[in-house]
Amino acid sequence: MAILLSTKLNAMEAWRDALLALDPTLDIRMFPDAGKPEDIEAAVCWTAHDMAELRRYPNLKLIVSMGAGVDHLLRAPGPPPGVPVARLKDEMLTTAMGEWVLLNVLRFHRQDLEYRAQQEARIWNELPAPFTAERRVGFLGLGQLGAHAAQLCRHLGFPVLGWTRNPRQVEGIRCFHGDAGLRDMLRQTDILCCLLPLTPDTRGVINKDTLGLLPRGAYVINSARGGHVVDADLLAALDSGHVAAAALDVFEPEPLPADHPYWGHPKVLVWPHASSITIPRSAAPQVVENLKRLKDGRELINLVDFSAGY
Repeated sequence: MAILLSTKLNAMEAWRDALLALDPTLDIRMFPDAGKPEDIEAAVCWTAHDMAELRRYPNLKLIVSMGAGVDHLLRAPGPPPGVPVARLKDEMLTTAMGEWVLLNVLRFHRQDLEYRAQQEARIWNELPAPFTAERRVGFLGLGQLGAHAAQLCRHLGFPVLGWTRNPRQVEGIRCFHGDAGLRDMLRQTDILCCLLPLTPDTRGVINKDTLGLLPRGAYVINSARGGHVVDADLLAALDSGHVAAAALDVFEPEPLPADHPYWGHPKVLVWPHASSITIPRSAAPQVVENLKRLKDGRELINLVDFSAGY
């Protein structure tokens, strides 16, 4: 069984080394040097790989995403029919995402942008102290990543709210669901954090209408997918002052074009999809486990539900 790796060259090398450290017998090919197409039975890939190209491999039996998200693998034309897709559920990914969300929640809560502006203007001025118990942090999505980040905020004393498509209960978090629940939560959210999977139902969820439900002066944090945000609507909300600032790690398209207004906007913090980067040595064990299960004909783990989109 040969395994195809496909991402940037330096990352492929790191993945190869991490997988071989766990199982030196693995036959690993690095795209585009796949060898004979019929040899490839598993593909471990990231966003740059063309899904149509995977149809070249007649014996492909498993596709593994190199990250927690899988929307890049499901967009048209999607994976070859009948080939399962697995995602990563990795502790280090979860930890890193929680750190990034908390970094920006605290940045906005503790008036970091205002103090940086004062520093640039050489102004010595103490701003009114913020009150943590009154700063409500709302999460779109309470999966593995969202629930972890939400709990970090809760443990610091923020009132935390969370929205999911279907009813869910999470300790210490006021949970909302459905369309009515989304509107109700947004009206009570001072810092909005998006950690939803990108599906047809969640595309464009941060738009003129939903932003308008936030209290004036709210903040937006998005580290899920760029497709969740209607850029023109967020820019309009920032320019009007309805949204005070935004921290964005994901965009559509990526890389963010050099002439995009986000780059120079004084109220936007831009990150290059780096909030939670997969570390191959941490994620490799579950990939190797799935490869063993595939070889033995056993049930695979962390499979994507195509009907749900994640």
